[in-house]
Amino acid sequence: MSLLPPIEPYDPAPLRDRVVLVTGGAQGIGRGIAQAVLGAGGRVVIGDLDRDAGRACLSEWAVGERARFLPLDVAREPSVRSFVAKALVTFGRIDGLVNNAGPASPEIATLSELPLADWRRFIDGHLTGTFLCSKHALPELRKAGGAIINIASSRVLQSEPHTEAYAAAKGGIVAFTHALAISEGPDVRVNAISPGWITTEEWRKPAARRGPKLSRRDHAQHPAGRVGKPPDIGALAVFLLSDAAGFITGQNIVVDGGMTRKMQYA
Repeated sequence: MSLLPPIEPYDPAPLRDRVVLVTGGAQGIGRGIAQAVLGAGGRVVIGDLDRDAGRACLSEWAVGERARFLPLDVAREPSVRSFVAKALVTFGRIDGLVNNAGPASPEIATLSELPLADWRRFIDGHLTGTFLCSKHALPELRKAGGAIINIASSRVLQSEPHTEAYAAAKGGIVAFTHALAISEGPDVRVNAISPGWITTEEWRKPAARRGPKLSRRDHAQHPAGRVGKPPDIGALAVFLLSDAAGFITGQNIVVDGGMTRKMQYA
């Protein structure tokens, strides 16, 4: 009878020295993920349209050469190409990519009144951006045996009125995730995270930062007992980027405090 392997301690820094790109990483969920990567021992390049927010991150983090900000418009291929190339020049490798960027405010107009430009803004900002960043980072991710995380939404499973553009973009990201996981396995793992209600008011740039206005009812309606926070997504992102998640690919993991499992009646 063979002996079972011995107990192995968990690595306190599971992303030690790994380089992770986080798009839309200067505020909100993206910033929460970037901070989690840094806390796990990694190095991070955040890409964002908001230069003030990006500079504020570097100033507040004060982690020296372990973090860098680069301007990025994920809907424009030249911008994405430059972002990935500069990140590679800076750190010499790419171990992880988190596709988080994209316009928020999912409720915009009824479908009959939705301008084509707004539809394209959501599709390009979320789905096309995910495609472009993955496309240009993949050669280096293959070399590193790395991982991609695509940020989708619990709205791929349930909806509110007048959110068709946002839901379509996020639903496309989930399908893109499992398709790419099959294409790139076993060299690169690809997973999606679908956040539910995540409060981000305290995770904005200093000029826009404020405390969240949440009621007791807001928290109580979640089976977990509270509204989510960016570190809730960051913790899962670290796990999925780490070797501990080596047998997980092509999945969409919902992080919503249990809301999509809760039956509700009007």
